[in-house]
Amino acid sequence: MSDVASTLTSLPRVAILHAAENARLQRLVQHHGKRVGAARFVAGQTLDECVTVLRRLNDAGLWANTTLLGEAIPDEEGAAAVTTDYEEIIERLVAEKLKANVALKLTHLGLSFDVEVAYANVERLVARAGELGTFLRIDMEQSDYVDVTLRIYERLRDTGHDSVGTVLQSYLYRTPDDLERLLPRTPNLRIVKGAYLEPSTIAFPEKAHVDRAYLELVERGLREGAYIAVATHDEGIIRQVQAFTAREDVPRDRFEFQMLYGVRPGLQRSIAAEGYKVLVAAPFGPDWYPYLMRRLAERPANLGFFLKNLVRR
Repeated sequence: MSDVASTLTSLPRVAILHAAENARLQRLVQHHGKRVGAARFVAGQTLDECVTVLRRLNDAGLWANTTLLGEAIPDEEGAAAVTTDYEEIIERLVAEKLKANVALKLTHLGLSFDVEVAYANVERLVARAGELGTFLRIDMEQSDYVDVTLRIYERLRDTGHDSVGTVLQSYLYRTPDDLERLLPRTPNLRIVKGAYLEPSTIAFPEKAHVDRAYLELVERGLREGAYIAVATHDEGIIRQVQAFTAREDVPRDRFEFQMLYGVRPGLQRSIAAEGYKVLVAAPFGPDWYPYLMRRLAERPANLGFFLKNLVRR
């Protein structure tokens, strides 16, 4: 077994998330993993490669979104370049007539150093998406960025931009209050459990509590008129949401299921075959290491697949 595999097999979830910040491990994994395990979870390194994956997903009856992988751009010039890249991606998806949209992190547009730079950049992209009849979702990052991300989302909606959504994380204690804050705007929300390492002072440490909070957020949002993207691979939760929407007569155009590229593709296809909208998140780009590590931390089966492929020659 390689040094990378030996290192990763001994890591619990918390350690894997710490490893996402380890420069040495990043060099090793990117050297060995790019051509094997990472290809399952990342839709290529270029936009052309990504478009091929998105079209294949559409042909299988699935919708998609994509993200240019990266975060925490440190300067205005770099954030402007990423914004231009995203504008090209939005235009390409529309030109290709793909059932796909963009999701992005605000730190990739400058949020880590200037709120107004990030707002100007995302506003430009949301406006362009609206002009082209498509949609953009603002991803949620670690807890330090929750307040400012929600303020930017509210500001966009309050200035007339409707082609934009955001994300709420069920593992944070604060999230029910955040949902109530957003509901008057009839938001488009993706509900996730949460992939960042957060202390128990602000986040549920136990899976059962996270799952219960997740279902409560989905049900509350749907009852109050929000559009909800149910982002989970947990089939039990998926079936509970299906039962709730049937019982409450929630139309199927008021919600969708979202899953990650490379994770439970059979389940994705089977839910779509039942007549539900299923969207697959298929990110691309050379900066895939932190994204991959979060996926490995979230689901042990992902780690086993990656390591099995990593050690093959």
